[in-house]
Amino acid sequence: MNHAAYDIVIVGSGAGGGTVAQELSPLCRQGLRIAVLEKGPRLRDDEFTGRELEMAGALYEDGGGFLTADGAMTIAFGSAYGGSTVVYTGTSMLPLERVIRRWNVPDLTHADLDCRARKFMAGNHAHLIEDDLINENNKLFVAGCRKLNYDVRQFPVNIKGCRGSGLCNLGCPNQAKQGTDRVQLPNAERNGVEVVTRCQVLTVGQRTLSARVSARPADGKGEPSTWEPGDYQIDARIIVLCAGAVNTPALMLRSGLGATLPRLGSGFTTHPAMIMLAEHARPITNFIGHPKSYYLDQFAETGHFVLETCMYFPFITAKSLAGFGEPHSAFMRAFPRLQMILVLAGDKADAHNRVSIDRAGKPVVEYRFQPEAIHGLVRGAIASARIFFAAGAVRVHMPVASHTTIEAADAPRLDQIAAAAEFKPGKVPVSAAHPQGGCGMGSHARDSVTDSRGRVHGFPWLFVADASLFPDSLELNPYVTIMALADRVAQRIREEAPALLGS
Repeated sequence: MNHAAYDIVIVGSGAGGGTVAQELSPLCRQGLRIAVLEKGPRLRDDEFTGRELEMAGALYEDGGGFLTADGAMTIAFGSAYGGSTVVYTGTSMLPLERVIRRWNVPDLTHADLDCRARKFMAGNHAHLIEDDLINENNKLFVAGCRKLNYDVRQFPVNIKGCRGSGLCNLGCPNQAKQGTDRVQLPNAERNGVEVVTRCQVLTVGQRTLSARVSARPADGKGEPSTWEPGDYQIDARIIVLCAGAVNTPALMLRSGLGATLPRLGSGFTTHPAMIMLAEHARPITNFIGHPKSYYLDQFAETGHFVLETCMYFPFITAKSLAGFGEPHSAFMRAFPRLQMILVLAGDKADAHNRVSIDRAGKPVVEYRFQPEAIHGLVRGAIASARIFFAAGAVRVHMPVASHTTIEAADAPRLDQIAAAAEFKPGKVPVSAAHPQGGCGMGSHARDSVTDSRGRVHGFPWLFVADASLFPDSLELNPYVTIMALADRVAQRIREEAPALLGS
């Protein structure tokens, strides 16, 4: 058993962990030792090849194939230096006032979160992208929306020097995306924070952690860890868990913290998503430019869905099509002519949906589709088809219909063709974006896991600073809100550091 000791240990390096590391890093100048422990690897710039299966295996948890307990939905999240900020498209959305108000967390105001979020929007160079980076897939989405009088909007994205490679979800090969791997973590390291990769934290004890460092596989990507492979006991006077909405609750459950925190793991939400696609009569140059530039959220409250532009690669596209045989093959043969839209369903906290662990201590996500989410996926599919046909598509793949290929002549009957009765878990391919919840904020251990500043009830030295803090769905891309919450956690730690480190 190897041993190490730090004043502060941060578990995870994504939007939460990277932010906490940067905001606490000035304490290193006062002599404090701070470490970030990241389960995934740190890749060299030249290792971002853009090859789909190769990069998915290197950057995603379970190679991008993490499944819910019933196998009906895939949940995608990163496992690398920078966490999921390495594999998202850079979309940067401010928290909605009505959502924060609905959360009703004492001492948490929208004004405070909004101010902090704007700080990170500026620090990570979020802006509306230039016209020459908007590809045809996005332009067709805008044209279809405007023809239907839909209120289409443009995403702010945190990119700098984008060359329009379109490979955002596989890690930017040009280092243009300004995630924590490009901004917060390098800032923290310059100030003296140590980042240890390939280091999986197994349990958290009384101001101690057990961890296992893995060797770099002979044929794997990424640098070897700065620590020798093996098992470690790490003493820490302050611990901040930022391993994400799946792994943070699982880590705490493995550590036995559920005995005093009955809500641990509950309140898990996500954004169930379907990839909608349509065939045009001519090729569409979708692999040039930024893949996700526009969205439609005017039906978020009434229809329980949001639409986003997207462009996925052949394997993911094939996996996301419903059905088999010739209809499936026909759309794949038309790949250069496909327009794509991502449907994100609204998802609220549900008593059944939670993170647990299996006998080996591995995370398990128990999830069932709520009626509102199913309604959102179906209505979102219908809205997407209308946009496709308005933009000139000749046929649409409709996963929630008895016959999945819909011709342009069928456009007037979309409400009859697509139906919730055709949504069958396991039959309709659904992937999930933006896992949230499991360590929700609140006032007491009986109804929450942490307070509004991320401190775990009953453990003054233990904090959480990631999307698991959300008491309910954020309804939109969560990364900037995660950073704002992590900033609040870091501020509390800075304020209380003398007392916490002296006790």
